[in-house]
Amino acid sequence: MTGYAEILAGVADTGRRLTRDELEERRLFGEQAAEAGHSLRSLVRLHLDATRTSWPGGASGSGADATGTVLAAVAQAVDAFAEGYERAQRLAVRQEEAARREFIDDLLYGRSDLGRLAERAERFGLVLSHAHAVAVAEGPEAYDDTAPVTRIVETALISRFGDRRVLITTKNGQLICIAPGDQDEVLSFFAKQAYAATDGNRVAIGRPQSGAGGVVHSYEEALSTLELADRLGIEEPVVRAADMLVYPVLARDRQAMADLVLSVLGPLREARGGAEPLLRTLEVYFDAGCTAAEAARRLTLSVRALTYRLDRIHQLTGADASDPVHRYTLQTAVIGARLLGWPAQEI
Repeated sequence: MTGYAEILAGVADTGRRLTRDELEERRLFGEQAAEAGHSLRSLVRLHLDATRTSWPGGASGSGADATGTVLAAVAQAVDAFAEGYERAQRLAVRQEEAARREFIDDLLYGRSDLGRLAERAERFGLVLSHAHAVAVAEGPEAYDDTAPVTRIVETALISRFGDRRVLITTKNGQLICIAPGDQDEVLSFFAKQAYAATDGNRVAIGRPQSGAGGVVHSYEEALSTLELADRLGIEEPVVRAADMLVYPVLARDRQAMADLVLSVLGPLREARGGAEPLLRTLEVYFDAGCTAAEAARRLTLSVRALTYRLDRIHQLTGADASDPVHRYTLQTAVIGARLLGWPAQEI
């Protein structure tokens, strides 16, 4: 409030408006007050109290004119003060957002000193010495921290779980939830909310991983699971890395998998319509637990038509899907075909 009473006295004596320097000084005081943590409401009240206490007596001109002049000066001073206060608040918000984004980038890329990263994590409610798991949701559009979808999901989680050391953020347009590894119910709820908010797109959940680098490992696993689910054509809205561990193993030796696909399924290309319809038939048949009636229903075929297709596959490949030994080979080859994008892509 330094100089405020003197400004009012000068205005009352001369009828002038506040000078540019006086206004800038008021803005500077507003910034300092915001940085000191004072509330704007209390500061406005302080200005009004100071106005009443130091109301100039003996102002030049008529009483009404003097009052109007002083009140105009009060409005100028308070407005400049509030402008400075809000400017400092906006700067603080931008700095906080920048610090949060830098932390998220370092956390999910694992590119910062782990000791320093753990210290910074406590500010955002994470204890990196504990195990964490990460869920990643993708949608039809890219999301950032200010997107309505992000706010909707974050609000739902806070309302349900309160302070559970959960962090909601975004990265590369995807919505991300980081939660303690022993609180699977949080990630399951996140998956449900994200699935609804993103118009029914897919969510992947990584396995809990321990240590300061556990978050980035679980995050990368969730990303890989999303990609794998897309390549395999999995339609489930929520996929868990723990349920798909066999697929990376199968894909590890690409050349061996390509040889298996071509040697087992390559003859299907001789069928009328190419290999894709028969490959799809095998895929659905295995997904249906090798139950012909259920597979036929999913393919919108009669059981007789499905049986004809399976017989045709047997004729072309020499492998009988009803035989346990042949079934394992066929199913592994079908998985490999999806992983490699065959027959749409040459392998």
